[in-house]
Order: sequence, then C-alpha cells, then structure tokens
Amino acid sequence: METKDKIKALSQQYLNKIIEIRRHIHSNPELSFNEYSTADYITTVLKELNVPVVRMAKTGLVVNLQGKNPGKVIALRADIDALPIEEKNDVPYKSTKAGIMHACGHDAHTASLLGTAMILNELKNEWSGTIKLIFQPGEERIPGGASIMIKEGVLENPSPGSVIGQHVFPPLEAGKVGFCSGTYMASCDEIYLTVKGKGGHAAVPASYVNPILITSAILLELNEKFMKHPKNDIPTVLAFGKVQANGATNVIPQEVLVDGTFRTMNEEWRNEAHEIIRNTIVAKAKEMGGDCEVRIDKGYPVLVNSDIVTGNARAAAETYLGKDNVVTLEKRMTSEDFAFYSLVKPACFYRLGTGNVARGITSGVHTPTFDIDEKALETGMGLMAWLAINELNKA
Repeated sequence: METKDKIKALSQQYLNKIIEIRRHIHSNPELSFNEYSTADYITTVLKELNVPVVRMAKTGLVVNLQGKNPGKVIALRADIDALPIEEKNDVPYKSTKAGIMHACGHDAHTASLLGTAMILNELKNEWSGTIKLIFQPGEERIPGGASIMIKEGVLENPSPGSVIGQHVFPPLEAGKVGFCSGTYMASCDEIYLTVKGKGGHAAVPASYVNPILITSAILLELNEKFMKHPKNDIPTVLAFGKVQANGATNVIPQEVLVDGTFRTMNEEWRNEAHEIIRNTIVAKAKEMGGDCEVRIDKGYPVLVNSDIVTGNARAAAETYLGKDNVVTLEKRMTSEDFAFYSLVKPACFYRLGTGNVARGITSGVHTPTFDIDEKALETGMGLMAWLAINELNKA
C-alpha cells in the first residue's frame, strides 16, 4: 500500500477519536493566553504517543517527531485559543463556559493536528527528517502567540525549512481545501483615540468645546482619505467600531473614546499610513479647539505565502484529494498571527473546507452559531500528514 493510501486509511480509523477530542476542546474553551487546561489536555493526548512534549510561552506546546533517518525539518502549526462569544448552538458538545466559545475553529485545528501527529507517528518508518508540531496560544489577541513563541525559540533547535498551517473555512464544503500563493492576508493594527474637548451644559454652546463634534469631523475626514479616495491601489481598510461618549441630553462630555482597526497589504504603506492617521487626527482636533491622544498598537503583519511551498502543497493536495477538491482563494482583509511565521520562514497557510449546506452548517467564524462538519477533520489530519511528508521529500 502506498503512503498516501496508508494515510487515508489511518485518517478514517482515527476520525471518531479526533471528533471526540475536538468536542472535548470545544466544550472547554479558554481565552487567549489562558489556555492552561487546554494545554494540559493536549499534553495528555500527546504523551500517549510516547513523544517528548515541551511547554513554552506558558500555554504553548512543541513536539519534534523524528522519522526513520535524519533529514529536513518542517513545522506544522495549530492554534488553541477561543473567543469571548456566547455560544448559541444546541449541540451535545456546546461550550460549558459562559461567554466563551471556539467560534473560530481552533478546536478543529488542534484536534486535526493531533490526528496528524498520530498518523505521522505510526508511519515514522515511511519518512525521514523531523516534523515540528506547534500548538500555539493566543492567536486572537495582540501581540499574538506566534510572536511570543518565535521569540522564545520555537523555530530553533531544530530550525524548520518551512511552516505550514491550516484554518477552517465555512464557505467551502467539507472535503475541499483552498490555497493562495503570495500576499494572502492583511496586516492588522488597533487604533485608540481619546478626543478631548471642554464639557459643559448643552444649553450654553459658548461654554464648551464639543468632543463629539470633533470626533465626527475626524472620522469623516479619515474615511474620505482612506476609504472614499485612497491615495494608492493597495488594499486598505480603516474602520472604527466603538465610540463612547458619556454625556447626556443636556451634558456635553469632556472626552470621547474611539476604537478602530487599520489593515493593509503592504508593510511600507502600513507605516506611512500610521503617520497620516496620527497627523490628520491631531490637526483636525486642534483646528476645532480640542486635542486628541492617539495610540496605534501594531498587530499582525501581512501574511505572505511562499510561492514554492504553497505550490508544492497545492500539487500534493491535488494528488491527495483530487483537483476538483482544491480551489484558488482570493486575498482577504482579515488577519492571522501565522503571518509572523511567514516573515521568517517560507510558509503556506491554507483553508480547510468545513461547511455543509445540506446540513445547515453555514455560519461564519466569530459568530455564536459557528460549527463545522466534523467529516472535515478526516481531511484536515490526513492532508496535513501528506503535505508534511511531501515537503520533506522535496529536494
């Protein structure tokens, strides 16, 4: 039996176990950088394989699987944190924690990579080299668990030649996967404004400087510059989703708090835009008699998929799943801290189809009704094992 067929057989064999693992993780979600019980559970599963497990970044885990002979090194990554969302699904494995849910599929990523570990461990006489498995915390929260694990040496001793990751994708039916070479996902920065005026009684306009009006003018000017009439053709999003002004019908507040996001597909433009944003905000506030404190927290960088690694992975996926089950993805303005890996290593971040229209499994990620067709776990664990072996065998 060929290696590919052995992987497929093991994926079928382990599916029920991996579903059970996924459901356990789903029922017991933990927020970013607090995934202590999740890490303990993953460790318990991995120890059944008799492989050494290293803890890092407090709740992150790393395993180095060794093949039959020394050789190349590659890394496979899954994230393990959940989101602050109240689950609305009526399923046996529903979250048991109020206000916390695996609404982005990290439970599926983790369970899938554990299945991959089981397959690769059983077939270790079929491949040579080292496969580094990374179970990473804190993908959903800046500064991103990837950046912390990289600083702590996750890509050292041994250093992988490439890094591969997968992410659930509800618009794609289970059994299918998608790839995008080159620039794939946007950078993501958080913007926090404190717009200051002078409070007072609403009936006495001469006595106050209204920070709400200043805020309105700032947001309209930024929208004009970045969204209606952008200066370049680089994909860019500047949006503000939270405005807090603690006044009343007859009370003008002292200040207004505003939270937003800036995203783009070009690192040079990203840095230039930060300065434009700051200067525009401060100038407009002063022009209207107020002031504004601006804080821009730099988040995840642009995610760039290596043409070579992604091309190899796509070809391997077509061999494993058939060409009809492999699609080309569009660029996305969403962001991922996997981008930190892509900054320092040739990388491939692809999408795993998890939808099932016939069964009503169509909700998007980050929603309270998100779920997956668990048949996708069979594809997820098997394909990643196949991609790893395929990449190790490349000259």
